[in-house]
Amino acid sequence: MFTGLVEEVGTIVSIVETGANHRITIKAPNSAKELKEGDSIAVSGVCLTALNIKSDTFCADLAKETWLRTSFSRITEGAEINLELPLKVDARMGGHIVQGHVDGTGRLVGLEAIANADDFWLLIDIPEDVEKYVVFKGSIAIEGISLTVAKLEGLRLTIAIIPHTIKMTNLKSLKSGDPMNIETDIVAKYLEKWTLRDKQAHALTVDRLVAQGF
Repeated sequence: MFTGLVEEVGTIVSIVETGANHRITIKAPNSAKELKEGDSIAVSGVCLTALNIKSDTFCADLAKETWLRTSFSRITEGAEINLELPLKVDARMGGHIVQGHVDGTGRLVGLEAIANADDFWLLIDIPEDVEKYVVFKGSIAIEGISLTVAKLEGLRLTIAIIPHTIKMTNLKSLKSGDPMNIETDIVAKYLEKWTLRDKQAHALTVDRLVAQGF
């Protein structure tokens, strides 16, 4: 489990395609020192397994599904990616609960400076099947960053970004049109399941009563 608080911005050193899969090598001096073979690590919001760990690099294998359904499809050598090690049991819980299971990719519209402020508006167009889990002031992970929804108009998502977030993440390296990994709040998914279950139970009860002549 992760929190969406980025610990290091790594750099893609190489991408090797083997059949339908890809192996990426990431330069990350701080994270590499903390990793053991087989450990999980969030890479721009995607939970991956660390392999072939060196003093300042590690590798991760990407299945075809992961490559196609995430923002990894746009990465090239030299690309910056957000890194977060798993949450420790005795650590404070900042951010929000992030699993590293991407729900879909949005498209970066822009990162616009807010007039008379040091902050920015992050504008993203999100998929229709993701929109239903996004709510005003709710939590959302974008490229593995725990953020708060400021506005949602149709499929256009707006998030306020402070200068610290720009400095400590890969947002400054992205350009308009780039895909961005999105993971919505797990709580919303549970609520949807419980609501559907209650509706189904109610419908079954009504059917039984009708069948019994009530």
